[in-house]
Amino acid sequence: MALLISRWFFLRCLGSSDYPRVSSQSFRFSNALCSHVFGDRLSSTSGKDESPVLASRRLSTSILTPESSEGAFPSDLLSKNRIVTPERTIGLCQDLVIPVTNFHNEDKGLMVLAGDVFDVPIRKDIVHRVVRWQLAKRQQGTHSTKTISEVSGTGRKPWRQKGTGRARHGTLRGPQFRGGATMHGPKPRSHAIKLNKKVRRLGLKIALSARAAEGKLMVFEDLEVPTHKTKNIVNYVEQMEDKKKLLLVDGGPISEKLKLATQNIHYVNVLPSIGLNVYSILLHDTLVMSRDAINKIVERMHTPINR
Repeated sequence: MALLISRWFFLRCLGSSDYPRVSSQSFRFSNALCSHVFGDRLSSTSGKDESPVLASRRLSTSILTPESSEGAFPSDLLSKNRIVTPERTIGLCQDLVIPVTNFHNEDKGLMVLAGDVFDVPIRKDIVHRVVRWQLAKRQQGTHSTKTISEVSGTGRKPWRQKGTGRARHGTLRGPQFRGGATMHGPKPRSHAIKLNKKVRRLGLKIALSARAAEGKLMVFEDLEVPTHKTKNIVNYVEQMEDKKKLLLVDGGPISEKLKLATQNIHYVNVLPSIGLNVYSILLHDTLVMSRDAINKIVERMHTPINR
């Protein structure tokens, strides 16, 4: 909480031209605070009064904080309304406040996002490991080739061992013949790699934090649509700026109306909160979550990992 007083005010009250150069912002300074801090020095100040418009044009403002004045300013007289919000540092695990709306752009209040889920330090290496784990785990692994015992054909020796001038062979099902076996070929197997649960959970937190830091995380009161018509979703997406692919995440099962409204739009996909994953978040540039979905994701992230 910072208090800003004009430099012109300092020049008149303190009678000195030596003042530090600090950043300029605009806060209100009450008369009660002037009398409390400076007392009778205001009445003894000499000089003609200037127009406040001219003073505001010629002179900027200075910042005073309670820490720098060593308690000279009472806390009850300091303004609590910040006009200029400083840029937020990402990764401090601070709770975030985000507005809540709906498909009709109606104001539905505010919601606090847990800082240990939506404001963790961004680590690309963790995201890379989680994506590799996801893509490897979703491979079917059903590819298969036939060995020499699985290839159909006769087991008879094609010709005698010696005397023909040809190379010796014991079967026509060998890999050197057309239609024969495949050596060292793939067999059905799992391509999944091991990744600790803590790393997988951290990857999802980082993906959510990245979307929140980019301003591409939107919170809806709910994902209820009036009808199943696709044009309702199309009209809403067209009103959004710089939005190419949209991922809608609901807390519970997806409603039938929302399924029918989005199934023919290739740039809009829907997921329940239980199915939210890092790869799906990265595929879409905008993430839209309902209140229920955020509450369930936070509960899921705060649940202890069973070993």
